[in-house]
Amino acid sequence: MPDGVNLSRRSLFRGRLTSNEPRVQLPWSVAWSDFAADCTRCGDCLTACPEQILVKGDGGFPSVDFLRGECTFCGECVAACKVPIFRPTTEAPWQYIAHIEANCLAHGQVFCQRCQDSCEPRAIRFSPVLGRVPTPSIDAAACTGCGACVMDCPVGSIRVGAPAGEESR
Repeated sequence: MPDGVNLSRRSLFRGRLTSNEPRVQLPWSVAWSDFAADCTRCGDCLTACPEQILVKGDGGFPSVDFLRGECTFCGECVAACKVPIFRPTTEAPWQYIAHIEANCLAHGQVFCQRCQDSCEPRAIRFSPVLGRVPTPSIDAAACTGCGACVMDCPVGSIRVGAPAGEESR
């Protein structure tokens, strides 16, 4: 996207006055409405991320792309930002957790446990089922929402988002 483009004016012409809230915001970020109002879209957080999982999303706002890797919760994005749009890093980074979709290979009776192998907090477990391949489940209390399992899934059946039943964080 060329520098100097007024994204808010472009959105006005497209009939969209605000940017869509991303499925996953940056760790420790404030509520989306406050974040979107104050973020300068400078890109400092993108370049500071050692995992390179932060990308320019809708409207030029930073968003997390777990297909590039996992969040290690290092706090570099927070430290790089000159605007007060983050909560203290002493708090939990977010309330997101992993969700396993219906197209998981195990649901189709194909043995795969790559997500379990990539899950450092051991939040993904496979339960044996008589006469079937083991099926995955997520321990919501143990899941950090880091996204390591997302990149490792060979069929893209894992997403990270708000816990079931919650509309927003």
